[in-house]
Order: sequence, then structure tokens, then C-alpha cells
Amino acid sequence: MDAKEFVQNIKLLCDRKGVKPTVACKESGAGKDLINQIERRGSMPSIEKVQLLADYLGVTTSELLGEVSGGSSSGIHIPVLGTIPAGIPLDAIEDILDWEEIPAAWSSGNRQYFGLRVKGDSMYPRYLEGDTVILQKEKTCESGDDCAVLVNGGEATLKQVMIRGDGSLELRPTNPVYPPRIYSPAEIESLPVQIIGVVVELRRKIK
Repeated sequence: MDAKEFVQNIKLLCDRKGVKPTVACKESGAGKDLINQIERRGSMPSIEKVQLLADYLGVTTSELLGEVSGGSSSGIHIPVLGTIPAGIPLDAIEDILDWEEIPAAWSSGNRQYFGLRVKGDSMYPRYLEGDTVILQKEKTCESGDDCAVLVNGGEATLKQVMIRGDGSLELRPTNPVYPPRIYSPAEIESLPVQIIGVVVELRRKIK
């Protein structure tokens, strides 16, 4: 579901509830200008705002995102993010490009997931620009995992993480054009270097 379809679905559900979309957005806490913002930016709102609006309208987030109630789907929707700025909780990020469905069973044990749109070619040929990777929210990883990593307050970067015996981390691109970056235990703490998710699945759309 793209932003235009999402707005149409909001209006449909508001009509069923007998409330104006602007009123629903305001009273739900999602913001009275939410629809205008979506239409202007052409991107989806944060997970937090989707949940607030779904609760107000008495529907699930899946229904709000266009999944037919009572359908055969047993999955849950997760956001695909364009960027992950440091210091902003994932639920509050506004840069949502799309939504992907994952099996509901994946979320057992309070596990959480998000998608990330690949940018650039540093992980070529394993990942191509425009690919979507599904990540499990994690603060740690196994050596050799592909992870979303925040470095020195910047946006998240997707790299293979190698853990060395002395506790240092090597962020390794798969494209030989780009050199690896190595961070000592002291740099990991001071910069900091933070793992925020481990790749569990690649989804590539054939155009």
C-alpha cells in the first residue's frame, strides 16, 4: 500500500465510523494535519501514528494498511524505512517508504522487526540498491552477521559485522571497492558504534 492508497483507506474507514478524517487524525493524537502531510511528502507516517489512528477507528493496523479483515493472511506488517537517524526510536521515524508482511510467528517472544531499503553499492553483489532487507531488532550479533549499525551519531549503515578477539568490530563491505572500517573497544564506547538490527531476510522486487 502506497501513501495515496493509505489516505483513501483512512477516508473509507472514517466514513464507516461517521467521523471526518481530520477529526479522527486530531482526536487520535496522530495530528490533525496528518493527511496533508502524507499527501505532501508522498510517504507513510510513523508506526506510532498508524497505531494511534487504528486504535481510534477500532481497527487493527493491518486493516488500516489495507488488509481485508477476516482474510487468510496470518502475517503482521512492519515498516520499511529509508533512513534510520541516530537517537530517534524506530516507532517515531517518519521516513516510512513501504510496509512488508512477515509471519506472525516471528514476533513470538516479543521479537521485533523492521525493513530497511538498501542504498548505494557498498554491499554489492549480496544486496542491490533498492533491495529491502528485513531485520530483527537486536543490540548484539554473531560474528559474520549482516547488520544495521549506527556510527558516531550518523544514519544506520548496512555492513557485515566481524567481531575480533580483542573486542573490536570490523564493519566489512562486500564490495571490494570499499575498505572495511575497524573500531576498537574504546571507539565503540566513545563514538559510539551501535548495532540496531540483524538481517534475517532479503526481499528483491523484479521490475
